[in-house]
Amino acid sequence: MVMLLIAVGYVAFNYQTLASGITHVNALVPGASTDNKDENILLVGDDHRPAGASAAELAELGTTQDGGSDQTDTIMLLHIPANGKNPTLISFPRDSWVDVPGVGMRKLNAAFELGASKGGDAGGAQMLVRVIQNMTGLTVNHFVRISLLGFYNVVNALGPVTVCLKEPVNDPYSGIDLPAGYSKLTAKQALAFVRQRHGLAAGDLAREARQQYFLSIEAKNILTAGTLLDPVKLHNVITAVSSSIQTDPGLNLISLAAQVKGFDGHIASATIPVQGTPTIEVGGTPVSIVEVNTAATRAFIAGIIGTESAPTPTATATPQPQPSTISLDVVNAGHVNGAASLATSILAKAGFVTGTPSNAIAQATTTVNYPTGDAAQAAVVARYLPGSTPKLVAGSTRIQVVLGTDGVVAKATAGASSTSGSAPAATPGAATSTTTTTYTPQSCVS
Repeated sequence: MVMLLIAVGYVAFNYQTLASGITHVNALVPGASTDNKDENILLVGDDHRPAGASAAELAELGTTQDGGSDQTDTIMLLHIPANGKNPTLISFPRDSWVDVPGVGMRKLNAAFELGASKGGDAGGAQMLVRVIQNMTGLTVNHFVRISLLGFYNVVNALGPVTVCLKEPVNDPYSGIDLPAGYSKLTAKQALAFVRQRHGLAAGDLAREARQQYFLSIEAKNILTAGTLLDPVKLHNVITAVSSSIQTDPGLNLISLAAQVKGFDGHIASATIPVQGTPTIEVGGTPVSIVEVNTAATRAFIAGIIGTESAPTPTATATPQPQPSTISLDVVNAGHVNGAASLATSILAKAGFVTGTPSNAIAQATTTVNYPTGDAAQAAVVARYLPGSTPKLVAGSTRIQVVLGTDGVVAKATAGASSTSGSAPAATPGAATSTTTTTYTPQSCVS
């Protein structure tokens, strides 16, 4: 008990060091009023380079002093219940297609950069906060932004971290090369581990799970007696944090730590519901996005914060639409004469309500174009066209199969989901990741 009191006193003393070194930014904006005392902290990670980063530090990060980017590749909301229960870490995929106030539909990771272009770091933070509050209905009480170097320094101060992989990985883009099973990561390896997205079956969605997993482990490391009762390690962590993060002026880590009275070292993790990863056209250019299940998001959030009147989200997928409920047209944009007529016949026999086949200017890939709200129906159609890609076409009113020069042909029976690219679509219509996951030291990730 004496040692614990000494540790608490030491933390309080060192907090002054932490607070004096942090860069404060006016990040918060008015949000929905809340009757409880829950805290919601928006955690943002990007690759901006803090002023004064040395060439040796940048080399260790696998980057250069090019200024980096203000695009936020890691966006999470840490929900801390007022009743002292364990926190929940809610992830928002960086490619989420969202409404940015005053701008329109953009990828979520562009919101900070768009705001910063007019209002500096404060403008960027406020823009991102607005988007998150609009998506979730929650009030963001605090804001934390950390750079690549900040992440590296914190991990370096804590010492090697043990992770477990279900399969070996070797990604030259991030520099990660690990076997299956358990590995102890240096700070440089840890940075590559959380940044990897090439070679992962679910692309950015898999990277979200990696980041949740890693942060859960490190949060437990920070709050264990091994750190709190080690003055040298604690000082190193505090110094590492203070030198390379931004927060709102009102953030007080000691007060937050006191609020989590019953924290047992475990943080639950979840990702907002998504409907897949379609390719859309923006200004004539194909763009891969993450389509957010807007209708399910508020219920998902309500389930996490414990709103009794809200429906409790489950992992059960929305019933898959049947072909007989889906109307579509087939267009031949390939080189094979009669391909649209043949595909129309095959899809009609499979039960789809088909229109008159037609021809169009050639395109390379076969797409299943669909209007807003019909992602689930498009996914069903795509399963009858192995190799095709669902594509959201804003303003359209009907599903259209466009056969490209890639030779995709319709099948009489459904196959597996066929979305192309590095991040296959999750089952559209389902509220993906609507259950929370609590990672333990025995957990392994992809």
